[in-house]
Amino acid sequence: PGTQLVNRLQDLGYRVATLSDPAQLETSALEHKPMLVLADFSPTPERAAAAVRALRQNPATSHLPIIAYCEKPDESPALESGATLVAGDAAVTAHLPAFLEQALRLD
Repeated sequence: PGTQLVNRLQDLGYRVATLSDPAQLETSALEHKPMLVLADFSPTPERAAAAVRALRQNPATSHLPIIAYCEKPDESPALESGATLVAGDAAVTAHLPAFLEQALRLD
């Protein structure tokens, strides 16, 4: 759903940056200062989890809402790594505005 999410986010007026290597997430977040992160846990869940943990451990990025998506959310290490929300691939694509609203809600 990556390309679909990029297109939907752009249609909603968001500026989008994509990464092919999860190891670049922390550096990219520090540079671009995103409002939120959408993390694909499907192809390499361990690498994605490590990238999310790095964001959570860095005081400059620990506040970022992280929406993780994957084929099998119940089996994913996404929540354990610190993701704010975890959803299935199809669900995040179908309900993107609701997920964005929930993730960006200020407490």
